[in-house]
Amino acid sequence: QVQLVESGGGLVEAGGSLRLSCAAHGSGFNFNVMGWYRQAPGKQRELVAGMTSGGGTTYADSAKGRFTISRDNAKNTVYLQMSSLKPEDTAVYYCNAGYGFGMGYWGKGTLVTVSA
Repeated sequence: QVQLVESGGGLVEAGGSLRLSCAAHGSGFNFNVMGWYRQAPGKQRELVAGMTSGGGTTYADSAKGRFTISRDNAKNTVYLQMSSLKPEDTAVYYCNAGYGFGMGYWGKGTLVTVSA
């Protein structure tokens, strides 16, 4: 059984920074892709950033230049450094890990609230 546990969400003022972490617990896994998605109230869940085990990255246009994804394969952990946060970044952020983007396992989510 695999469990993804997110941490690092919270309340921040516009222009501030947060770092999200997601650790995979369990055994017998080797995730090709780990990434972050978010879902704002009334909106669909969307990809924010993803990273392959080989280091390839992809970002949503809204995240480019402000967010940085990284991962520690040895620790099965993925991070999302978010800077220059905007109120429109307010959402529940979900960790995802699996063979491809949006596949496999999901965390329960961590709330990020950016005040104006």
